[in-house]
Amino acid sequence: MKKAFLIIAVISIYSCKKENLYDKINNASWVVGRWENASRAGLLVETWKKQDDSTYIGSSAFMVGNETKFSEEIKLEQHDTIVTYTATVKDQNNGEPVSFNLTSATKTQLVFENPEHDFPQKIIYNLVGNDSLIAEISGAENGQPKTETFRMKKQLNP
Repeated sequence: MKKAFLIIAVISIYSCKKENLYDKINNASWVVGRWENASRAGLLVETWKKQDDSTYIGSSAFMVGNETKFSEEIKLEQHDTIVTYTATVKDQNNGEPVSFNLTSATKTQLVFENPEHDFPQKIIYNLVGNDSLIAEISGAENGQPKTETFRMKKQLNP
């Protein structure tokens, strides 16, 4: 009887641990989908999908007509207890990825920071309702504070 209780206790503890293993990245599950902002300047599209329990992959692009003016590949990954936001832009940083660590997370906000990066040093995603988000990049550029805000509406799930 004691043996059976011990086995059940160990299984229960292991199961709880496994469920909580990716809690930090699961705070970001609301980013999954296609987000857009159509303006006179062009079309901003950001798309996210869940690759596995520890990784979300995405892309972001700004288009004017049929021409892509800016694009990046983005990834959210959890390794142990650390979640990183990694962006790779072909014509920036010699095409090398730049990572930002998750410094704060709630059910509606994600904050990533990399104080060593030229610009931005901070990336914030805010969920507004179920179908809108505001992404903000900020920091210092050429010694001057700078903030760019991107409002997007959810279009569909990939």
